[in-house]
Amino acid sequence: MSAEELLPQQRHRLILDRLLAQGRVIAVDLARELDVSHDTIRRDLREMAAAGQCRRVYGGALPLAPDNGPIAVRQTQAPARKAALARAAVGLIERGQVVFLDAGSTNTAIAQSLPRGYGLTVVTNAPVIAVVIAQREDLELIVIGGRVDTRIGASLGSGAIRDAEAIRSDLYFLGVCGVDVDAGVSALGYEDAQFKQAVAAMSRAVVAVATDEKLGTAGPYAVVPAEDLHALVIEHGADPAQAKAFAKLGVRVTRALAE
Repeated sequence: MSAEELLPQQRHRLILDRLLAQGRVIAVDLARELDVSHDTIRRDLREMAAAGQCRRVYGGALPLAPDNGPIAVRQTQAPARKAALARAAVGLIERGQVVFLDAGSTNTAIAQSLPRGYGLTVVTNAPVIAVVIAQREDLELIVIGGRVDTRIGASLGSGAIRDAEAIRSDLYFLGVCGVDVDAGVSALGYEDAQFKQAVAAMSRAVVAVATDEKLGTAGPYAVVPAEDLHALVIEHGADPAQAKAFAKLGVRVTRALAE
């Protein structure tokens, strides 16, 4: 069977294979490879996105941001990798800063790695992180309250946003669901994305810290575009093409040391 005779389901399978192998697909390249119209590929990508197989971005598609389960499960996953990212991330912190730690298992590792004697004020909407910080006498803690989403592990909603908007943090480590140079930082939940947007808008610098499986993926809800990031902290062996693309936007890219 020639490429132009492929059934839509067969094209979808081929596109998905390319997506998994290459990390992204470009619509114009797929149209050329499969010898079909650009409109046909756009329709295929729309159908695949509606079926939860990919995330549409301008000019093509990305893999879906991974859903690694509730915070209680995520806290147990890849602790050594997250600790390495945390050690790299805290190198961005300066003395006397107000640091906002969003919810997330990697941000919990950052909380555990904060330097001592820096005179830091730490703000968080995550109860797990608040418990970590409360054990440190050298840190001032501000907790954003409200209803806690137990899956995400964070206070969200209008009350939490209102409280967060009263704080102008120097450095915001936002919890990352997906991050990509084209799609920016994205979230899996609508309220989570709203909260992150509000804190990012009030922060002097925004930092994304991403494990390999989140780099080059996109969730359904946009948070901030890639160019709005001050820094991106990635794993030692992360995709060099993504690192180079972020650096071209003026984002400071920091790699964790090998474990």
